[in-house]
Amino acid sequence: MEKLSQKLLATLDKDHEQNMLWMEGSNAGVLVHSSEPPQGYTVPWHRHRRTQLLCVFAGVVLILTTRGRWMVPPGHALFIPVGLEHSVEMLSDVSIKSVYVMPNDPTPPEEAPRVVEVTDLARSLLLEAIRLREAPLGNRKAELVLSLLIEEISTLEERPLGLPFPSDRRLAALCRDYLANPTPNARLDDWAEKLATSRRTFTRQFRKETGISFTTWRQQASVFACLPQLAEGQPVTNVALEAGYESVAAFTTMFRRMLGTSPRTYMVNRWSFDRP
Repeated sequence: MEKLSQKLLATLDKDHEQNMLWMEGSNAGVLVHSSEPPQGYTVPWHRHRRTQLLCVFAGVVLILTTRGRWMVPPGHALFIPVGLEHSVEMLSDVSIKSVYVMPNDPTPPEEAPRVVEVTDLARSLLLEAIRLREAPLGNRKAELVLSLLIEEISTLEERPLGLPFPSDRRLAALCRDYLANPTPNARLDDWAEKLATSRRTFTRQFRKETGISFTTWRQQASVFACLPQLAEGQPVTNVALEAGYESVAAFTTMFRRMLGTSPRTYMVNRWSFDRP
């Protein structure tokens, strides 16, 4: 991955600041926004006074929050609660469309972010809402589109794409390294040795930090790490084997468990998601 120039980073950060000023200065109940940041850019940590539905139309993003991190592939979105501090990493060139909804209750809820699958209707309504966002105040069509969009997103189906991440600094570093370079040679004993701890202690600590076993986490992380490669069009067989799965069938089983479909079907359905 090429490193972004300081000039481009400064431009992207300025665009983010201007977007934040626009959102915070508006009293509209619903706002929509569109952006196409490049691979390698990370949106600085920030929070909103509105609930955000961050929809990924192309590419793959990783949203970091104080409650964990969520990888969002094309055709999916993340509900980000009011006031929750978060950052967004672009794992590839992406196209993002967001909906910001002012809550009825100003008190931030104690809900966690959740990934949902975006329906064709929600996609079409969001694209139309973005096209109409400069319409005059009181425009009937714009109001109807936004009303139906809010109704539709309230019914979107949740997908189990949240990857638990440890708060322990050293353990988190190992997890990040694995996401960057999943390998079939990653073993529990090796990780325990790197942390200078016993297998039993490591197993107990890992489950305490993430809520799941090391094996389960590694399987889920492998699928997460593969999404950018699949989005780039790499063959499923190559991706599965490089991620450490013994067979394409094993990889497909885990992929289907997380995303509800096979890798091939999933990516075929998502290639044209960003097209009008």
